[in-house]
Amino acid sequence: MTDDGFMGPPWQMDWTLKAQAARDTLPENVRKTVDAAPDGMQVRPLESSRPKGPRILHFDNGHGWMTYTFIPRVEDPQIVVEEVFWQ
Repeated sequence: MTDDGFMGPPWQMDWTLKAQAARDTLPENVRKTVDAAPDGMQVRPLESSRPKGPRILHFDNGHGWMTYTFIPRVEDPQIVVEEVFWQ
């Protein structure tokens, strides 16, 4: 958290139990990629009819994706990861 009370990137990430279990089975290099959220990842709305709804993030050149919801709060914004997949 910054001095003004606002937490900037990297956002706090919470994982559902299912998503955390899937993340834990990924190879170490893929887990590091997911945790770092580096440049080159593509993020888009999961459904075009809900632009402020859940998001899907593609990583590792399209070999993996995760779905998440962003909760915009004045203090401590949060990302809740609901599903992660990698092949």
